[in-house]
Amino acid sequence: MKNWKKTLLNENSSIGSAIKSLNESELQIVLVVKKNLKLIGTITDGDIRRKLLSGHSIKSSIKKIINKNCLTVSRSTSDYIMNKLMEANDVYQLPIVDKNKKVIGLKTWREPAISDQIENKIVVMAGGKGRRMLPYTKKYPKPLLVLGNKPILEHILIKAKSEGFKNFVLAINYLGHMIEKFFKNGNKLNVKIKYIKEKKPLGTAGALSLLNPKPKFPIIVCNGDVISDIRFRDLLDFHIKNRAHITVAVKPHELRNPYGVIEINGNKIIGLKEKPVSKSYINAGVYVLDPIVFKHFRKVKYLDMVTLIKKLTKKTSRILAFPAYEYWADIGRPKDYFKVNKRLI
Repeated sequence: MKNWKKTLLNENSSIGSAIKSLNESELQIVLVVKKNLKLIGTITDGDIRRKLLSGHSIKSSIKKIINKNCLTVSRSTSDYIMNKLMEANDVYQLPIVDKNKKVIGLKTWREPAISDQIENKIVVMAGGKGRRMLPYTKKYPKPLLVLGNKPILEHILIKAKSEGFKNFVLAINYLGHMIEKFFKNGNKLNVKIKYIKEKKPLGTAGALSLLNPKPKFPIIVCNGDVISDIRFRDLLDFHIKNRAHITVAVKPHELRNPYGVIEINGNKIIGLKEKPVSKSYINAGVYVLDPIVFKHFRKVKYLDMVTLIKKLTKKTSRILAFPAYEYWADIGRPKDYFKVNKRLI
């Protein structure tokens, strides 16, 4: 495993450093070590997301999320035994240590090859008029606006394909014929593309009522104007492991008040905060929906995803958040478009 050394991280590091390590190694684990490389414990992608969801920032220390009871193996452990241990303990990585617990390697579960395709569908909402992007969307649908050297929608499809997804459904309305003409059946990208053709705008969820046949497996739904490094595969795994009905990718958002804030009770000052930071989560426009959700859809009726989620949160507790710390950008306004375009050029 040639990249395993990139997973090593000092115990005094921040969550942000752990995220950087995860992204650079692409092995979905961090090995927390002392200066002599003695293993302290591990941190996974899921550990970080749960910590962020509890209100911590990327500047927080990793010390409280280290799994110090992690499973380890020695160099002499056979591949067969390692694979059996990972299967039995539902883990995908095993640190390899010597007799002094010094890290000497990392065993990972064999990732499916890219040719091992995932059957779950990805539905891309590409029917909006993109009014905030006028005049650029006067003659072109927003998903066909070029970023770097290819349309926004092509970036989304290529990224998903690189993770093993091959089945796509594009929900189209405004200037939809142009999108269909450009992508056709997906042969150019070596994927399969079908279309939902909205006769009238049905909202970010309403178009899903036109899916035929109804999904038998969880489907991923994403907006056609979102560029991000969020791994669809991680999102889907999270959804399945947690038996969710809907999983929503959420992006941590901080808003700093430029002024000192004074707390008062009547005319008495009881506190003062210097330029406080308000923390919240924003909808990243990427979802996973379980087949059970589709009984709540009425055919050919306008329904946005927010309304659907509000409705279902009153009926089930299985509506979950997937905190996304990866790069994310919503191409909503011209300044967003030019900012992302500059990043890709």
